[in-house]
Amino acid sequence: MENKVLIVEDEESIRGFLKINFRKNDFIVIEAGSGEEGVDKARQERPSVVLLDVMLPGMDGFQVCEVLRKEFPDMGIIMLTARGQDIDRIKGLEFGADDYVLKPFNTTELILRAKSLLRRLGGNKANDRAETVNSGAFRIDVYSQRVFKDGTEIMLTPKEYLLLKLFLENQNKAFTRDELLDKIWGYDFIGDTKIVDVNIRRLRSKIEDKNSAAMYIETVWGTGYRWRKEQ
Repeated sequence: MENKVLIVEDEESIRGFLKINFRKNDFIVIEAGSGEEGVDKARQERPSVVLLDVMLPGMDGFQVCEVLRKEFPDMGIIMLTARGQDIDRIKGLEFGADDYVLKPFNTTELILRAKSLLRRLGGNKANDRAETVNSGAFRIDVYSQRVFKDGTEIMLTPKEYLLLKLFLENQNKAFTRDELLDKIWGYDFIGDTKIVDVNIRRLRSKIEDKNSAAMYIETVWGTGYRWRKEQ
């Protein structure tokens, strides 16, 4: 997978600083100074990862995230949010962001998060070409990273896909939120575990039958979550 990153940030000084540092780490960098330009550049360039500021002129970061997630389910999106704005972080995740980083941020940490997301987006497809994961109504084609329920494809974000794959490969195993952070986000996460709960809620909304209790992903009170193995 090509290391191409789109930086959507209206402050030119921040954008320029990020461009220099990402280029030093062998990324191809595309820039956008507004939400509308960010959407256009994403459509033209198809970056692997988007760094998306919340506060943008015109379309804000949430609107851009919503558009990109609908059009590019496999695109990695990292939101850049103001420190202390907890509602912004949760809102960004609800719109489909894979991760968030607080401003002012550590550039090295941001680059590591982007690389971690790229690894999880790419995987080792050469070794996974024929692999599938099956459980009841669900089938995962690991090579193409496509998910099907009763033969109908379900569109998942990269993090939702990884969560579902982990659950299906470890049915009945209870995972703590910290374990899920480590296995899915892949680094010492700086922040709270709400990112896990939000992604679980989004995943449930896509795979659970409507108007029913959770049939597949169970909440283990005081611990975290587990996949209920079908009998």
